[in-house]
Amino acid sequence: MNPPNKDFTRRCFVNAPWLRLKTDLLDLYLEHGIQPEIGLEGTCLYDEDPEEFRRVADILQKHNLACTLHAPFFDLAPGALDPFILAASREKLRRAFDLLAIFQPRSIVCHLQFETNKQGYKLQEWSAIALATWQQLLHTASRHKIPIMLENTYEKSPETHQTILSQLNSPYAGFCLDVGHLMAFAHSPWQDWLPTLSPWLGQLHLHDNNGESDQHLAPGRGQFDFPGLFAFLRTNDLHPIITFEPHSQEDLWQTFAYLDETGLLTDI
Repeated sequence: MNPPNKDFTRRCFVNAPWLRLKTDLLDLYLEHGIQPEIGLEGTCLYDEDPEEFRRVADILQKHNLACTLHAPFFDLAPGALDPFILAASREKLRRAFDLLAIFQPRSIVCHLQFETNKQGYKLQEWSAIALATWQQLLHTASRHKIPIMLENTYEKSPETHQTILSQLNSPYAGFCLDVGHLMAFAHSPWQDWLPTLSPWLGQLHLHDNNGESDQHLAPGRGQFDFPGLFAFLRTNDLHPIITFEPHSQEDLWQTFAYLDETGLLTDI
């Protein structure tokens, strides 16, 4: 395995679940200068010693490695009509945003969590509650000058993101296009989402799949149109934060090999 191109590692981020980062990924990322997108899933926001977050943040800063954060999303409902579920969701997200001061990340990625078959029949009520949730969190993010990136997951079209982002109306509220989720869940091409959400495009989550499940393969090992997407970015002078999301070390190295082979990051 050849070491990754330092130009790629300086410009991109790679997903790193918190528990794996502090146990077995940190040394690997430090060795190769890989910047992590730190995933805050599970119970770490409740049971981790805050000093451990500070320890890892200090190590990254000492090695001149930036990071992004990925807020939790499993089981959360930021637009919940049930006030008790809503309170629990907001509290867990608030704990994630408390870490902005410690890590000073380039962004914090959050999931909008809209599904037409669940919330679509009460869209107006859901939208008002979800907007209030993101407004509260945006207040914290804006204070730290760190953008929230609202990621697509099970949404079938860009309209809900467009509505929420338009109403938030802030330079610290942006869109994270997850291309793997488009293929696995929305079953729609990126052309259906961009240019509609281009004014808010601040981040990309890049991984590949066969269109049937969220496999998190290295780019080029599935069916996503990476050349077309990057040509669109160049044509429209768009320069989003780029995060790769391989779920194995093999796919991590294959990701960097794909970037070398294709030159996709040129001028991005």
